[in-house]
Amino acid sequence: MIALTNRFGRNALRAMVLAGAACAVSTAFATTGASAPRYDGLWSVSIVTEKGDCDRGYRYPIRISHGQLGNAGDAGFTITGVVGTGGFIKVTVSHGSASASGTGHLAGNAGTGSWSGGSCSGTWTAERRGS
Repeated sequence: MIALTNRFGRNALRAMVLAGAACAVSTAFATTGASAPRYDGLWSVSIVTEKGDCDRGYRYPIRISHGQLGNAGDAGFTITGVVGTGGFIKVTVSHGSASASGTGHLAGNAGTGSWSGGSCSGTWTAERRGS
């Protein structure tokens, strides 16, 4: 992962990492039309930094629509990926030339996983907040 410049600092990395924690899957985990909508909706994702000099914690909204991940907040970053069969997720989040990634699992209305980006890494949790 490419570390963010000092100009963007911790705020940009927080948003990227949180989103990275949020969800998505590479094409190896691609969903069928029947399983993808099961995770659709607005999710609140909370990240915790366990290694590195990023902010200790952050919360951010993510939208899943037809199994595709998207940014549900105001921050200018890109989220790519899809929710995989059985709720397995892998996400890439980018802002300019910097990026972060996360992996984990959604089950029902909750999820957990890990993330890394630049010199930082940690864990994430997610809760569905609505449709």
